[in-house]
Amino acid sequence: MKGTLVSKLSVDRYSHHHKMLEKKIADKLTFKQKLALFCLALLCVFSTIFIFAPAVWLGMYLQSETNGRFALSDAEGSLWNGSALIGIAADKDKDLTPILPGRFSWHLSPILLLGQIELSIENSETLQQPLYITGNFTHAQVSPGSLVMPASRLVGLGAPLNTVKPSGQMTLSWDALGLTYLDGNLDINGTMKLALKDIASALSQVKPLGSYLMSFEWNGHVANVDLKTTRGPMLLSGNGTLTHGQLQFNGLARAEKEQEENLANLLNLLGQHRSGADKNVISLEFK
Repeated sequence: MKGTLVSKLSVDRYSHHHKMLEKKIADKLTFKQKLALFCLALLCVFSTIFIFAPAVWLGMYLQSETNGRFALSDAEGSLWNGSALIGIAADKDKDLTPILPGRFSWHLSPILLLGQIELSIENSETLQQPLYITGNFTHAQVSPGSLVMPASRLVGLGAPLNTVKPSGQMTLSWDALGLTYLDGNLDINGTMKLALKDIASALSQVKPLGSYLMSFEWNGHVANVDLKTTRGPMLLSGNGTLTHGQLQFNGLARAEKEQEENLANLLNLLGQHRSGADKNVISLEFK
C-alpha cells in the first residue's frame, strides 16, 4: 500500500513537471508564432502597398523633385502600369498645363523591388518609338529615341516664351544614353539633338523665321551646346555649356539682307549690339 502511494506521488510529480514544461514550451512557441504572424502581416501590408500603389504617387514624387515645375496630370492606373499627361508650370505656384501631346503610358517591372529597373514608356503622339530604361538605382541606360512636340507648347514655360509665342515643330532625338545617379547628382553621357523646324513668332510678320539645330554633347553633368541655322531669314549661331541646368551661351543673331528691316525689332529683343560690330548683328549671351 505504502509502495503504491509513493509510486502514485512520483507519477503525479512527474506529470505536473511535464505539464509545466509543456506549458513553457507552448508559451515560447506561441510568442514565436505571434512574431511570425506579425512579420507576415507587415509583409502583406507592404506588398499590397507596392502592388496597388496608385500612379498619382509617382506624380507626387516628380512634383517634389522638380520643385513643383513638373508633374503627372490626370494620372490613372498604378505605379507599375499606368498612364498620365505630363504637366508643366511656369512657377511652382502656377497651374499645370500639358507640355507634351498625348498620354504617356508606362510599365515598370516588379523587379524594382530587387534593385533593378526595367521601364518601358509609350506615347504614340509624341514618341517615335517606345522608350526603354534598364539598369539599377545607380546606373541606367536609355534606349535611342526621339520625341516631337509643337513649339507652341513652350508658352507653358512662362516668360519670355509666353511673350514670344513661338510656333513650328520641335524634334528632340538622342542616341543611347548612359545615366549615373550618385550623391544626389545625375550624370548623362551621350548625344542629343534638338531640331527646330519652321519656327515663327507672334512678334514678327516674317514667317517662318527659320529652322535651327541645337546639339548637346553630354559628358557627366556638363553638356557642350552648339547652335546653327539650317535655313531661314533669321540666322542664329553660337555655342556654350549646360551645367546642372544652367546655360552659358555666346552667339550671334542677324537677318538676311532683304529682311534686315523687317526683323530689326525682333532681333533687338533677343540681345544687344556689340560695340564696334556690324549694327545688324546682335550678340546673344546667356550666363
